Amino acid sequence: MSTQNSHPISQEKPVPTDEQVDDELCLLDLEDADSLLLHVQDLVTQHLDEFPEDQLEDEAARYAAKMKASITDGTRDGHLRIIKHYITFHLRRNKKWDATRVDDKTPHDIAAFITQKCGPVEEGFEGRKYSTAVSTRAALTMWYKNLRPNESLTEWRLDSVTNTWRGLPTRSRQVSQFMVGLEKTKAKSGEVSSSARALALEDIHRLYKHCLDSNLTVAQRRAGIIRYVAYLLAWLMLLRIDEVIKLRFENFDKIPGERRYIDISLNTRKQNQTGLLHSWRLHANDSDSSICPTGPLFLHVTAQGAVMQSQPLTASALSRSLSRDLQGLGYSSWALYGTHSFRRGGCQ
Repeated sequence: MSTQNSHPISQEKPVPTDEQVDDELCLLDLEDADSLLLHVQDLVTQHLDEFPEDQLEDEAARYAAKMKASITDGTRDGHLRIIKHYITFHLRRNKKWDATRVDDKTPHDIAAFITQKCGPVEEGFEGRKYSTAVSTRAALTMWYKNLRPNESLTEWRLDSVTNTWRGLPTRSRQVSQFMVGLEKTKAKSGEVSSSARALALEDIHRLYKHCLDSNLTVAQRRAGIIRYVAYLLAWLMLLRIDEVIKLRFENFDKIPGERRYIDISLNTRKQNQTGLLHSWRLHANDSDSSICPTGPLFLHVTAQGAVMQSQPLTASALSRSLSRDLQGLGYSSWALYGTHSFRRGGCQ
């Protein structure tokens, strides 16, 4: 299928408003944050020298000790050091600041700390890179998850009945808008973005060779075909991983021998809850067989190669597979490729 000749089958839409653009940017930021959380240990480890132990206060250590037992050994030290710096930063500004308080001011506290770490040096801040902000946000997500383990992990909202804030403050619109603005500021200064990396055409070609390597066993090759078709459709159609794994055979309209294209209708998308289905037409591309998918199938395959008919492939499983495939290809920055790196790359 051709990426150049693929296009959505839909009526012309009005130009989005600034508010709609802002909403989409915040949505992408949250997707990035979710995606990169899968590799938070690697991201945090890269920046530990920016959070020296000798700058901490005893009070911060007392708070951090509360969550020590609930974080796995592999990520404990890095997370705790960033969290202790966060607590120390606010205690030095206000001795009465409560690290366990979660309310409408908490998103501002998070943004203030990240500003201290990543704001411009000429304005009295530390001038760290955007990747430090990403690592810090991830560590603080762990902090607030452990403070309130029964809260939703996907929202931040005010409960009008109890007048309390629910969910994670790191997912608030205020924090999301702050991160979007910070990334733009860093990009203008020439810093390479550390949000989810885009997968370009050459990356797709490498994944094709890796997943369909002739030296693989039959079971490995079968699993590789399924992974690659999911990767490719996400790339061609600018989809997130969680969208592409929901495609079923009934979403495909193909007439063999008569049409040189396939129509694929999506289910209702997260950004469009009206029920209006969005369709894409993927045209044949005989000159590049590696980006011309056939026989889409998104079922979980066991290590022995058996297709599990009752166990659909999940977004987290496919995301972990992508990480392993990129590591297998020797990508040193594999942790920065997330669940919508395909959509970013397909846009280019």
